[in-house]
Amino acid sequence: MDVRQLRYFACVAEQMSFTRAARKLHIAQPALSIAIKKLESSIGLNLFDRNERQVHLTYEGKLLLPHAHRILQMMEDANTEMAELRGLQKGEVRVGVPGMLGSYFFPSILMGFKSQYPDLKLSVVEAGTQSIRQMLLDGELDVGVIHSKDVPAALDTSHLITSQMVAVTSTDHPLATRSSISFESFFDEELVMFKKGYFHREFIDQICATHKISPHLSFETNLLAMILNIVRHGFAITALLELVTEHEPGLVAIPFDEPVTLDISMAWRKHGYLSLADRAFIDFVQQNK
Repeated sequence: MDVRQLRYFACVAEQMSFTRAARKLHIAQPALSIAIKKLESSIGLNLFDRNERQVHLTYEGKLLLPHAHRILQMMEDANTEMAELRGLQKGEVRVGVPGMLGSYFFPSILMGFKSQYPDLKLSVVEAGTQSIRQMLLDGELDVGVIHSKDVPAALDTSHLITSQMVAVTSTDHPLATRSSISFESFFDEELVMFKKGYFHREFIDQICATHKISPHLSFETNLLAMILNIVRHGFAITALLELVTEHEPGLVAIPFDEPVTLDISMAWRKHGYLSLADRAFIDFVQQNK
């Protein structure tokens, strides 16, 4: 097998269609089919179960796929490093940031980095920490901001910030005058929350499981601006990092009776290649957090 065959194999596995994969690879479908058949012949195994409508990975194909992904990522890392040594590219940093930190903590850091390194490109992806973890492991991101708890062994981390999680209400909400709030009182209210996959939601689900509470989820959205407006207009309350409420008018932050603090880290693949641009970004954030 060769790298080109593995790239074709991974693309067909992703698209579950020879037609869509050929279109994405910009090659003719017959050429793609021939390449896959040659790969299957070289290893003596069928990798796809083909029918008229869709293509499915066989058991053997499922076993080969993660190896193919690792090999392709290693090839990409090697090409990037060699290109840097030849001075053929200025560099790009692909960064994954959760919504709350992307809106309130990172803008000044990103602008400062761009000011210091104007020729480097920053590609910023907003996503939940679970998605960011997976994208780091898959090589789709170079650096990501994640919750410091349960970090996969394949990632290295550097502590970024520690922030308190607080209940958030409108200024005229009945709870707004409290100095602190119990979990029971919080979960008695109508709630607006991020969808699963965000550390904000992980926190909520963990508290509910620990205290055997069924929350009243009136709204679920991944849009931070919508959450803030729903709370500000009194339709529901939520829980956010305290740093959010420090920048938003019309909201009241109420600590929980049992204080909750979250540690947030910057992460990257432990054995993945970090480009010069990636290392410059990590160093800059560590110096300016």
